[in-house]
Amino acid sequence: MTSSNVRTERRGAVLEVTLDRPKANAIDTATSRELGEIFTAFRDDPELRVAIITGAGEKFFCPGWDLKAAAEGEAVDADYGKGGFGGLQELRGLNKPVIAAVNGIACGGGLELAISADIILAADHASFALPEIKSGTVADAATIKLPKRIPYHIAMELLYTGRWFDAQEAHRWGLVNRILPAAELMTAARAMAEELAAGPPLVFAAIKEIAREAEDMKFQDAMNRVTSSQFETVERLYRSEDQKEGARAFAEKRDPVWKGR
Repeated sequence: MTSSNVRTERRGAVLEVTLDRPKANAIDTATSRELGEIFTAFRDDPELRVAIITGAGEKFFCPGWDLKAAAEGEAVDADYGKGGFGGLQELRGLNKPVIAAVNGIACGGGLELAISADIILAADHASFALPEIKSGTVADAATIKLPKRIPYHIAMELLYTGRWFDAQEAHRWGLVNRILPAAELMTAARAMAEELAAGPPLVFAAIKEIAREAEDMKFQDAMNRVTSSQFETVERLYRSEDQKEGARAFAEKRDPVWKGR
């Protein structure tokens, strides 16, 4: 699937999503809505297990909101479609792994898009910032998420100052998982995606739902919901063929064959 703004490619159980809006891969309302449709279809497709989000070219992953579109009258609070801005950060029920392969500049909403993924791989020349403060707006998703991803005082400094930081600093604070030479970024992302795609999808779904829902819960409350199967994904997992297959494979000292049911 290809459009003027986004390219997608299925590689077996892996979906690659590439922002491709020259010159900088900025996201306007139409692009956000398109991304929302793409990630919704990914969520609902039982044959797809992992997604990779990246940007075209080597300079920009995504600088966030398209300021040219804003200058032409597009409202900052426009309807960005399913999943909110970028189609990912507010998408309900997305219980599959998403990898961000940050191939260059990721700032503003582009950084918010990256931190909406589960795993972030960064090219060694990638750079990051939340410059909204300098244009009199608030990085709303980042203000909610970033203090939960990295040390609070660092997150607040980045939000308050809008300063740039490189991939090495991002890695130091635990914001990115790995730094790679640019030429190796997609190879590494695809290898990781293939590894995850071969894993147990129902277990991954339970992990993602528990982690998401428990973020604002007390530990014991979350544990009580898990043990009483009050999470839909946990209920499905414990009554699945895959759960029985995992136990059999362990007892028989062989690799399990996951079917996602």
